[in-house]
Amino acid sequence: MASEPDDIVTLLRSIDVDYGRIGIEAGPLSQWLVNSMEEAGLPVICVETRHMKSLLKAQQVNKSDRHDARGIAQMMRVGLFKPVHVKTLASQEKRILLTTRTLVQRKMLDVEGDLRGTLRNFGLKVGVVGKIGFEARIRELVEGFPRLAAIVEPVLTIWRVMRREFTRLHKMLLDIVRHDPVCRRLMTAPGVGAVVALTYRSTIDQPQRFVHSRAVGAHVGLTPRRHQSGEIDYDGGVSKSGDTMLRAMLYEAAQVLLTRSRHWSWLKAWGVRVAQRRGMRRAIVAVARRLAVVLHRMWTDGTDFRWGSEAAPIASA
Repeated sequence: MASEPDDIVTLLRSIDVDYGRIGIEAGPLSQWLVNSMEEAGLPVICVETRHMKSLLKAQQVNKSDRHDARGIAQMMRVGLFKPVHVKTLASQEKRILLTTRTLVQRKMLDVEGDLRGTLRNFGLKVGVVGKIGFEARIRELVEGFPRLAAIVEPVLTIWRVMRREFTRLHKMLLDIVRHDPVCRRLMTAPGVGAVVALTYRSTIDQPQRFVHSRAVGAHVGLTPRRHQSGEIDYDGGVSKSGDTMLRAMLYEAAQVLLTRSRHWSWLKAWGVRVAQRRGMRRAIVAVARRLAVVLHRMWTDGTDFRWGSEAAPIASA
């Protein structure tokens, strides 16, 4: 079946009915389809895939596209669906920049680690060396091994190109953050740099979709799981639901805030007290969750981070 947005809009309009809701499961093409159908004036809603899959399992029918479509229509009719926020085009572009930068950085580190491991087999140890002197150090080590130098040369060329392109992507990221007032405001918080600020900006997208700031912590999977059934009632580890990249960035920001930041703030003092009671690992997770809440409140209120104790009521709100 044709699945282009124009084909779907033409098909829906050919049926002479008024639609209350149109449900589309989240997927690789859902953002493109939802945006195009919204432009056509159709009441489309992107629904969470795993939630809809659990509901469709209750149907006593064989799994097929026709039965799934009928089941999704029934769930949309009675309201048993979980909507998914479709990001704006600007946030999608920022997200692509972040993921591309991370991909190039990861592959560059993989090539560097592979070179170090390969040369170690010949007793050639690279040692501690910076990015600028890495290529010169490799050439120095393989100078007396002509065959090995011929093999290493293409790998060094690839590493050099990836490093150059990574620098260009990072400069693009810094330029966006420099001209974005929201990112600059978020960077006033301790531990939050350009990458963390842009990741938070592109993931949250629209802060008004969260009625309460404390919901952001649960949205990114930094709140504990709860299991309760009869006499059984216990809390587990963090749920790890939501966006993985943002959760990792918040964890790194909290770790920097607690272990490397030299400036004291009410947030660091609170994290240190948690670390004394529960340990450093749990304290980092707790600070990451609270940092997500504070950043959302800073965004909605249009205020910078307050370093004194007077910021505590804002954070708890």
